[in-house]
Parts: sequence; C-alpha cells; structure tokens
Amino acid sequence: MAQIGYVCLGSNDFDRACGFYDALTAELGGKRLFPTPHGQMYRLGSGAMIMVTRPYNEKEAHPGNGTMLAINVDAQEDVARIYDKAISLGAACEGKPGPRAAFGDFAYFRDPDGNKIAVFFSARQAKQ
Repeated sequence: MAQIGYVCLGSNDFDRACGFYDALTAELGGKRLFPTPHGQMYRLGSGAMIMVTRPYNEKEAHPGNGTMLAINVDAQEDVARIYDKAISLGAACEGKPGPRAAFGDFAYFRDPDGNKIAVFFSARQAKQ
C-alpha cells in the first residue's frame, strides 16, 4: 500500500523555520530527526515526515498557491491547541478553529515562511 512519506516546506530563514517546527512538531508528539544536505527532517508521531528545506536550486522559497499541508490530529480539542501553539510561535491566522460543514473541526495558519497548514479532526473520527 502506498502512502505519503514526507512533505517538503521551503524556507528563506532556515534557523527561524527550524525553531518553529522544533516546537510545533513537539506539540504534535513528533520530533526532529536528522539533517539533510539542504534541510531538516521531522517526524509527526509515527506517521509522515516534514522536511524544512532550503530550495535545492538556491533560489528564493515561495509557498505554493493552493498548496497546503493538512495534519490530522487525534482529538477535537487538539485542533485549537495546535492552532494556538502555532500562533504563539509566529504563525499567521488563515482560519480560526471551528467546525467546517459536516467535515469536522479545522484550523488554518501560515508558518513564518508563508506555507499554509491545516490541523483537523474529522467528523468520521468522532464516530469511531
């Protein structure tokens, strides 16, 4: 079975980005793993990884228009907790925590480099 292994998020201020993701991934039960030639790898729990990276082509990093990393959390209250942590670390609000139609609870923010991130707890999870 195929699954997503990792997502790369570009940064123009690598040290600041690593400080942000050190704290955010710890809040998610994850941790810093290992450096790469251009970045730093993080694990979220036992699942997918995030690599904070300097662009390989050495040009400026840009967040993608329509690109978003969505992180599924274990409990409904985690949506607001993770959002609040991200905001306290310098993230910008893109949508406060709350229900989104019948899909569940979501919150949206941008990391200090402008990469869009969602945290969510789905309505299907609540029924399990």
